[in-house]
Amino acid sequence: MLRLTSWENKAIVITGASSGMGRLLALRAAAEGARVALVARREDRLLEVAKGVREAGSEALIVPCDISDPEQVASAAATIQNTYGPVEVLVNNAGYGGHFSFLEWDQADIERMVQTNFLGTVYWTKALLPAMVEQRRGWVVFMASVAGKIGVPGESVYSATKFAMVGLAEALSVEVEDAGVHVLTVCPGAIDTEFFSQEDRARMPEVALRSMIKPERVVDAVMDGLARGKREITVPRAIATAYAVRALAPRLMRYGLKRAVPKRP
Repeated sequence: MLRLTSWENKAIVITGASSGMGRLLALRAAAEGARVALVARREDRLLEVAKGVREAGSEALIVPCDISDPEQVASAAATIQNTYGPVEVLVNNAGYGGHFSFLEWDQADIERMVQTNFLGTVYWTKALLPAMVEQRRGWVVFMASVAGKIGVPGESVYSATKFAMVGLAEALSVEVEDAGVHVLTVCPGAIDTEFFSQEDRARMPEVALRSMIKPERVVDAVMDGLARGKREITVPRAIATAYAVRALAPRLMRYGLKRAVPKRP
C-alpha cells in the first residue's frame, strides 16, 4: 500500500483540468506544493486555472490536448516529461456525459463518448505508467462514477464507459501494486458542476437533482483516499450500500431504478 502523504514538488498530470473537478483538484494539489500539468482542449480556460495554480505558489504547465486523439496524448505526455521530469501522479478526470435512452442516443456521440471517456484514459495511462513502474513510484487516479458500478437507465453509454474504467482500474491495481504504483478508483454520485448542462438537468429525475453533491466534497475524498492508500472510494459513502442491494436483492434494485427514471411519452 503506497500512501501519498506529501505533494511537495511532485509532478501531477490532471486531464479535464479546465473546469469542474479537474480545476479544483489542480488548485488543491498546487496548494499542497505540487507542480501541475493542466490538460484539456480549451486553452483559454486552462490559462485561468494556471493563474490560480501560480497564485498558490506552484508551477503550472498548460498542455492543450484532445485526449481522444492518441497522437496528441503521446505528444502532450512527452512535453510534460521533458519539462517536469518523471510524473508521479496521473488523474484521469476528463470525460463527458449524456442523458438519453439508448434508442435515442446518436451513434456518432456513442463512439465519441467511448473514445473520450474510456480510450482517452487508456491513452494517458499507457503514456505515463511505464515510467512510474520503472521508477517504482506513482499514483494513478481514475475518476469513474457510481454509474460505473450500477447500470443507470438513461445513461447507458456513459455508464458503459465508466464500467470499463472501473474494470481497467481494478485489474491494473493488482498488476502494478508490487511495482510501487498505487491505483485509486473514485466513484462519485452526481456532482453539481457544469458537467451537467441545462439540457442534461432537464432530463434527469428529480431525486438525482436533489442529491447532487458539491465538487469540493469529492476533492476532499480523493486527497484523503490517496493519503490513506485506499484503492476505491464512493462519494458519498452511503451510496455504496446500493452495491450490496444490487448483489443481494437485484429485484429491489431494478424496482428502484425504474422508479427513479422519469416516464417518457
